[in-house]
Amino acid sequence: MPRDLPVLVRQNPSADYTRLPRQAGPADAGPLKGPAPLDLVVSLRRHGDELDISAFRPGERTPGTRMHRTRLAVPAPVLLAKAARLRSVWRDRLIGYDPDPFNPYPFATAVDFTPHAAVAERKVAELAEEGRYFLQTMLDGADRSLVRFREYLTATLTEHGSLRISFDSDLHLPWPMLAVDTDRPDPWADFLGHRHQIEQTGASYPPIQPPNSARAKPVTSLNTDDQLTGIGRAPEVRKLLEDRSQLTVRTDSDLLLEALSAAVLDEDVMYFWCHGQFVSNDSPYEQLAVRLSDDRHIDADLVRRHRRRHLDRSDAVFRPFVLLNACHTGQSAAAELDHLGRALVDLGADGVLGPQLQIPQEFAAEYAFAFLDHYLTGEFTAGEITQQLVRWFAREYRNPLALAYSLHCGIDSILELKP
Repeated sequence: MPRDLPVLVRQNPSADYTRLPRQAGPADAGPLKGPAPLDLVVSLRRHGDELDISAFRPGERTPGTRMHRTRLAVPAPVLLAKAARLRSVWRDRLIGYDPDPFNPYPFATAVDFTPHAAVAERKVAELAEEGRYFLQTMLDGADRSLVRFREYLTATLTEHGSLRISFDSDLHLPWPMLAVDTDRPDPWADFLGHRHQIEQTGASYPPIQPPNSARAKPVTSLNTDDQLTGIGRAPEVRKLLEDRSQLTVRTDSDLLLEALSAAVLDEDVMYFWCHGQFVSNDSPYEQLAVRLSDDRHIDADLVRRHRRRHLDRSDAVFRPFVLLNACHTGQSAAAELDHLGRALVDLGADGVLGPQLQIPQEFAAEYAFAFLDHYLTGEFTAGEITQQLVRWFAREYRNPLALAYSLHCGIDSILELKP
């Protein structure tokens, strides 16, 4: 006798092609559920030293039914060097600004730049010009296809309102710190991270995991160095996590590695408040590693070694949103560099957010508090929050450092809570 078999769909990779964009339905039905569609996808692919770039707006017909694409004139090593230079300019010209021996490094020791607003505005204008120079250099060239691509991309980035943009890139570039030329007197609005919601992708497909179930109280962890617990708003961040989530605190690498070794590590948020550094491992290729209170360096290979045994298990769970608030960890999500952030995404993390340069600890703690305060409400996506914080720190404190935080995947990451 025929009967229906129970079917559980764990993943639906064709959803973006079969589901209509989110829109208002009948008056009594409410809006369709699900993340809003992306407004722009930019793909940057490396072939040796050559770079191919393409861009399209989902749902928009392009000339000849093809997406806009071309080959860049600038080689990959040159572009990576210019990205490193841009990060160094932010570090040296802004954070390293030291005009007065009696008030050293004002932009490294305070979150609020308004007491030095005139200088801060000049610095922001300079950094915006550097961001415009980078984008113009990346797209420079006289080839006809490159000229047409440059016209399309720059027009899309400048003439439309706030967009949701995914940069699917083989190179880790400081996308939020790049800028467009709008001929407006306010340089803040020229930064891509101020104008748009931005993520970078480029990692492999995440593992298939059991369905996620909403919880009344989120599960979080604080992975930290004891020496940093009293800096800035760090105590308030911990209290925020204690009050609004089920919190686990780890200060020893053995405890973190033990948790990573378990098949089920079902945390909604993993927050790292620790030191990050590049280690050579006696080779020409440096690896990013973080360190808790002990002296063990936790790098991508160590994390993979402890979790890789669970990748083929259908009952394994690891899908946290990760805030890597440690020095240099924004580069950890790079597809170009096999670092910690990318390893976490490859293993199932829903998204990784971290700074692209050595952020002052006072600001890092302030940023973490603001981000988690928004994220733990379950009302906003990570993409929405990162853009909101760029604008908020600019408006309230004249501080551009929120632009240095890079979101790898996770533009749609949101905390699912029971009503």
